[in-house]
Amino acid sequence: MLSDFITINKNDKTSLYIQIYREIKRAIENENIKGGEKLPSIRKICADLGVSKTTVETAYTALCSEGYIKNIPQKGYYVEKGIAVETTNREKTILDNTIKKIYKYDFSGKGIDKNISNIKEWRKYVKDILNKDYLLNTYSENQGESELRKAIAKYAFSSRGVKAEQNSIVIGSGSQTLIYILCGLLGLNKTIAMEKNSFPQAEQVFKDFKYRVVYTDSDSKGITIESLKRIDPDIILINPNHCKNSSAGMPVTRKIEIVKYAKQNNTVIIEDDYNGELRYKSHPTACLQSYGTNNTVYIGSFSKILLPSVRISYMCLPEKLLNKYIKIKENYNQTTSKTEQLALAEYIKDGKLEKHLRKLRRYYNNKSEIMKKQIKKRYNSYYFDETSMYFEVSGNAQMLKNSDVKVMSTSDERVIRLNFSQINSDLIEDGIKTIKDLTK
Repeated sequence: MLSDFITINKNDKTSLYIQIYREIKRAIENENIKGGEKLPSIRKICADLGVSKTTVETAYTALCSEGYIKNIPQKGYYVEKGIAVETTNREKTILDNTIKKIYKYDFSGKGIDKNISNIKEWRKYVKDILNKDYLLNTYSENQGESELRKAIAKYAFSSRGVKAEQNSIVIGSGSQTLIYILCGLLGLNKTIAMEKNSFPQAEQVFKDFKYRVVYTDSDSKGITIESLKRIDPDIILINPNHCKNSSAGMPVTRKIEIVKYAKQNNTVIIEDDYNGELRYKSHPTACLQSYGTNNTVYIGSFSKILLPSVRISYMCLPEKLLNKYIKIKENYNQTTSKTEQLALAEYIKDGKLEKHLRKLRRYYNNKSEIMKKQIKKRYNSYYFDETSMYFEVSGNAQMLKNSDVKVMSTSDERVIRLNFSQINSDLIEDGIKTIKDLTK
């Protein structure tokens, strides 16, 4: 019996589902439970251990997500084969001490809600490409597959107003990878202006290239022109969808002001259009690049729209940088899966991405309303960032350490940021109540 291998302590501070998860995982690795063996039903484990259905479901879900077990519809849960791990006692101790913690209330925004993921349909497109051997017998194009770049050019224009031909688009495995290429084109020892904490991964790249990073001032419309004049940067990094002091995106007037400033001062704008097409409470506005194509590098991504594991981002280069890139592009190997590039090209061309976006907007709009309702019950004020999908409330996130709650990281100890992209809607109320109780 599986319950013979599970020992739980209801007086322990560690959550019961984590205890169950750890015990089953250890039993599988030690071959106390063999590969291919069927696990008892959730109801059976609940009865044997005297715990709730939610507790066991959460433990089983965590084991499924890590590949230890699999759920076969209408049959039950089975142990995956080939999981057994040969370890010394010392290694077992290290494994126990470094085990990845599973959080009951995950507001970190590191993933997407499994109820809205389009993985079944996406798998069909990937499978279709895999069945076409002739497409996969060569390396990917350095700049990215032309079919995907063609599809993106059309999609980005219709959804965000991006003005770019397929030949000016560069594909990469994530925005950070593309920024490395971009910095190589821009050169070393530049001064870059950006909002504090707006894009830590990009900021690390800038520091690697010996850039002087200077933080801008912001008002309700976003980065101020006065702070740009004070900094006198070579480059401006900006996300027009995120305004530090307002939940609304950057208005057209400020976008045009920044474009004019860049043109007059020969400054390059990097537009990080993170989730720009994912507005669900307001109509998506045209990107900044559409007002100033000659000085703006546009960067978009599909991670939160499609799947976080599909690491496909794209960069649209203005002519002066494109000419530099063309001369050296053969020196850059393509880092993105050719299979996934071709699958995404077909997915976009068939209209599946736009259809999925409409579904996402409805779904996340509903989740944001649930969040707002629960937050307003317990907090006097809050800040809401629509495209980044998080609420900000007062409190010290350090007080949540060692709890069942995971929140977004921030250097400001006065606020707690709660992203709702991943957490199940049914857990939001209890999660926010727990946060309030722990940070009083």
